[in-house]
Amino acid sequence: MSKGAPRRAVRPSGRVFDLTGGRVCLDFPNTVDNRPVEWRKDLLETYADLVAWARQAHLLTDTDARRLLRTADRRPGAAEATLERAKALREALFGVFAPLAAGRVPMKRDWAGLEAHLRAALRHTRLERTPKGFAWGWSRAPDALDRVLWPVARDAADFLTSGNLSRLRVCAADDCDWLFLDQSRNQSRVWCNMQVCGNRAKARRHYARAKKSRVAG
Repeated sequence: MSKGAPRRAVRPSGRVFDLTGGRVCLDFPNTVDNRPVEWRKDLLETYADLVAWARQAHLLTDTDARRLLRTADRRPGAAEATLERAKALREALFGVFAPLAAGRVPMKRDWAGLEAHLRAALRHTRLERTPKGFAWGWSRAPDALDRVLWPVARDAADFLTSGNLSRLRVCAADDCDWLFLDQSRNQSRVWCNMQVCGNRAKARRHYARAKKSRVAG
């Protein structure tokens, strides 16, 4: 951009996210499409995408989202740095949860990455009064660009200590790897989304059977 040229304002993202993971800490790693293959798609291309995800995940109000976009407009370098930290948290979450879903121990670097983000988030926790008593809340920092990451890291810690990890799954599709919580009665769910990955897998099996029949004939 030439000196003195007007800077483009940070506009709201129009991206719509599929929040089928069952928990915030599982939906966040799912902002990568086609993770196992070379044409994987990063759905968090801009800070505005991150804000849109947080709004759709009910981590921000409309007012919060507009305020963060204005802050990102004033501080583009900080917004870009926050986006990179968000992606680091996202990869640490996947690096922890995907092995756990398969009954394996995550690598130390992923544990360390998640713990670092959790420590940063916990610095902003506070105890608040509610009509029903008390609850955990967050420090009043409406302009903090990374405030969208705090509840994600906290939710990961809550999930890891919930005793509910037996329901953690990775989508069985070869080109997906989305994480989800299996809430089915007999814990037999294998697809993140039956209408997408499930139907696609059924179509592949049908094609393979038809091809085999043609070859045999």
